[in-house]
Amino acid sequence: MVLCPACQRIRDKLPAGVVTLEGLFVAAHRTELVQLVRNVAEREREEHPLNRIMQIDESADRVQVSTTDIHSPQRIGEALKRAYDGELKLQYAEDEYMVRVHWRR
Repeated sequence: MVLCPACQRIRDKLPAGVVTLEGLFVAAHRTELVQLVRNVAEREREEHPLNRIMQIDESADRVQVSTTDIHSPQRIGEALKRAYDGELKLQYAEDEYMVRVHWRR
């Protein structure tokens, strides 16, 4: 059986992108923030079927989203910044296909 690249990443638990949302604002507005993340990811997947959310992990004041691509995290971070302001940082790995996006408010 041949798997698509996104399915391989999901099977291997090897995300290409990670978005981390942190802060007291996240604890107070978790539901709406996660919904925004899902909406952005769904729009991205409609245009690019291999760009998917792999997993969403939630704790008291943190949400971490893993994706199969490097573009969705950037778009999610930008949408969070536009909607809720806060501090946005993007970090691309130099030697691999990977991005880390950190949003805090």
